[in-house]
Amino acid sequence: MLLDHKKWLLYAFITTLFWGIWGALIEIPEKAGFPATLGYIVWSLTMVPCAVVALIIIKWKLDANLRSVLLGSVIGLLGAGGQLILFQALREGPAYLIFPFISLFPILSILLSFLFLREKASKKQLIGMGLALTAIFFLSYQPGHANGFSGVSWIILSACVFIMWGAQTFVMKFANNTMKAESIFFYMTATALLLSPFAFMMTDFSVPINWNLKGPYLAFIIHLMNAVGALTLVYALRYGKAIVVVPMTGLSPIITVVLSLIIYVVVPAWTISLGVGIALTAIYFLSE
Repeated sequence: MLLDHKKWLLYAFITTLFWGIWGALIEIPEKAGFPATLGYIVWSLTMVPCAVVALIIIKWKLDANLRSVLLGSVIGLLGAGGQLILFQALREGPAYLIFPFISLFPILSILLSFLFLREKASKKQLIGMGLALTAIFFLSYQPGHANGFSGVSWIILSACVFIMWGAQTFVMKFANNTMKAESIFFYMTATALLLSPFAFMMTDFSVPINWNLKGPYLAFIIHLMNAVGALTLVYALRYGKAIVVVPMTGLSPIITVVLSLIIYVVVPAWTISLGVGIALTAIYFLSE
């Protein structure tokens, strides 16, 4: 039987693996003509079967007191709301600047957990956290030029996503102290579905949309991996410290990079190669 103090590692690994695979495959339906905004709606629907499984595990005994409803809803709105804001940020600003900035949201999660939850880590884990944050930056960095982009709205939007995602994992860990992880995921699902109409309104229907197998159907299969990873993340934060779990799951791009090399046969930029090397070292220290 897996010891409790190592359960977080198993769940964090599953999240990292599934999110890494999701990251490598998600662009397939988008390139086939199925927009990311509609992909969000599909993703919210993939959360439903995972939520049902979670409710079965707790025998449908959902935490329904006001505190649990509020905490669960805040977690869901921060995550799903941040995703919708990201769509708009990418319309107004360069992805090569937005993604590296947003990818460092674990810094905020770590800071909040340290200040308010009084979480501590071993020296090896502290080294691993620093390496993980560095690796996340390099793995997310995309060289390019901001041609055609101006203004500061995308900076403000990116900052909002950074704050929302950083706060989400902190609140998720905080909520795990007083409510079931399965209940947290249920409310995450409910709020994701609640925001689906906004994703629909953000969709540009003036361009052709692929409704065939490579569209919503393939997107459902791919997004299901993201949903499973979100569920195991809640479990990882139940058993582990946020200051360790969040940086580790943030290394999912290393899986994405490896799979992308195999699927698309591309040579990674030096920043990606450096990020992979740092990430492997970080995983060693974080798993101690």
